[in-house]
Amino acid sequence: MFVIFDWDGTVSDSTGKIVRCVQQAGHALNLPMLAPEQIQEIIGLSLPKAIAVLYPLLDRAGIEALATAYSQHYVADTEVPGFYPGAREALEQLRDAGITLGVATGKSRKGLNRVLEQLALVGFFSATRTADETASKPHPQMLNELLAEQNFTAEQALMVGDTEFDMAMAKAIGMPRIAVDYGAHHIDRLKAYDPVLCVGDLRDISRKLVGV
Repeated sequence: MFVIFDWDGTVSDSTGKIVRCVQQAGHALNLPMLAPEQIQEIIGLSLPKAIAVLYPLLDRAGIEALATAYSQHYVADTEVPGFYPGAREALEQLRDAGITLGVATGKSRKGLNRVLEQLALVGFFSATRTADETASKPHPQMLNELLAEQNFTAEQALMVGDTEFDMAMAKAIGMPRIAVDYGAHHIDRLKAYDPVLCVGDLRDISRKLVGV
């Protein structure tokens, strides 16, 4: 079995930092201040796509400028978002049971590599895909690439996520999906995509799959 995790809002409690850095970047460029709820809506998308949704009047140069400002603020922010309660334990339980683990994230490759290093997880996952390497969620390309790399079918995998984008890309290729109820999008929205399981703790997944 291949279990693929979204990162921000699913494994990592990083929603607050993302919201804060988007607001700071917008302020630096004299753009209208956005409410946290507006920013949470785009978590999971690639950064350029997210910015285009948040500020639809920006041209390409404006999107690039805001993306640069956001990245600078994110790196300068000293908070290192940690795991949601039980998340690391669940990942270790699944890995130790011989389950293949992957990540499908809206982060950039540079950003994901940085956080994996900060959290001592370099080499922990068998395969990862980031939004700057492939099509942004909710397009399922990153899932298809992960499946091909690890030689699994969609039916042999699970996508675990906190947003409609995660659920939609998995459903598009017939991959079973697990929704978490503590992330960026309300669980009722995720339930519309017929998840096989809804959890409030990632350890519920390891209990279900490996009985720990």
